[in-house]
Amino acid sequence: MSYVLLTGGSGYIGSHTALALLRAGEQVISFDNYSNSSPESLRRVEQLAGKSMVQIKGDVLDADALAAVFKQYPVKAVVHFAGLKAVGESTQKPLWYYETNVGGTIKLCQVMAEFGVKNLVFSSSATVYGNAQNSPLPETTPTVAMNPYGQSKLMTEWVLQDLQRSDSSWNIAVLRYFNPVGADASGCIGEDPNGIPNNLMPFITQVAVGKRSELQIFGSDYPTADGTGVRDYIHVTDLAAGHVAALQHLSKGEGFDVFNLGSGLGLSVLDIVTRFAAVNQLEVPYQFVERRPGDVARYFADPSKAKAVLNWQTEKTLDDIVRDSWNWQKNNPNGYN
Repeated sequence: MSYVLLTGGSGYIGSHTALALLRAGEQVISFDNYSNSSPESLRRVEQLAGKSMVQIKGDVLDADALAAVFKQYPVKAVVHFAGLKAVGESTQKPLWYYETNVGGTIKLCQVMAEFGVKNLVFSSSATVYGNAQNSPLPETTPTVAMNPYGQSKLMTEWVLQDLQRSDSSWNIAVLRYFNPVGADASGCIGEDPNGIPNNLMPFITQVAVGKRSELQIFGSDYPTADGTGVRDYIHVTDLAAGHVAALQHLSKGEGFDVFNLGSGLGLSVLDIVTRFAAVNQLEVPYQFVERRPGDVARYFADPSKAKAVLNWQTEKTLDDIVRDSWNWQKNNPNGYN
């Protein structure tokens, strides 16, 4: 029996991927320091899957703690989610972001190499495309990160590519996410941000549940159909399925590759807000405020490579996204607490 190790396995995307892997018949280990997540998510994953998983509290900067996992369990592959992810915070604490996101990945790879485990799926981000103007964005889009968070993701991609070039026995898939949203259809697991949400959907759901008075929409004068920014929103269940597909791809020994995980569909902020209100029969008060510096009008994926190579594409609709998001929030108004 062998295991798939998830670093950051109790987080938003990690927990949904853990559930997908358990349902696919895999044995799963979560390794997480719970700095931005709750072990409660994994308890619920086990309930949903009807299977247990190994849960270890630890930090990817702790090489000894990582090594202890590989000594105890036969790990066949790693999905690396662990890292810091707030753009604004990264501009205030850049060294922390580089140490954790880049340094943590280096430590992880060193330990993996020590134990001969060389299959890795890395959780990257579409932020590596910077303020690219020409959506849809293929993987060949020039990369130029605009903040320390994005730069830490891009630097990590470089580290991993150099590693695989130096040792062809490594198989590495880099997954560039666009905008993960939604929750498991059960309403038992979902996105539980600390403090003020960084993303649109938890802001909408917190307004709907009464935790916040209104939604602020940044900019109403973009050159789009309704004046609001257009983005690519991918249901987290589809995103989790993309990780399962990437692991299956790596099992064939495919070297290094990069994939966009997105729907390929551009939806505006008002598309999301109005559909959320209509499907869930709720009011979502909002006001327009000034654009945020650096935001572009349209930003969405060309996911054709993932479809061709991984045989993966999104299946969830916008209605699924808004329904599942609200189902999670109304059942868990205070998240996992």
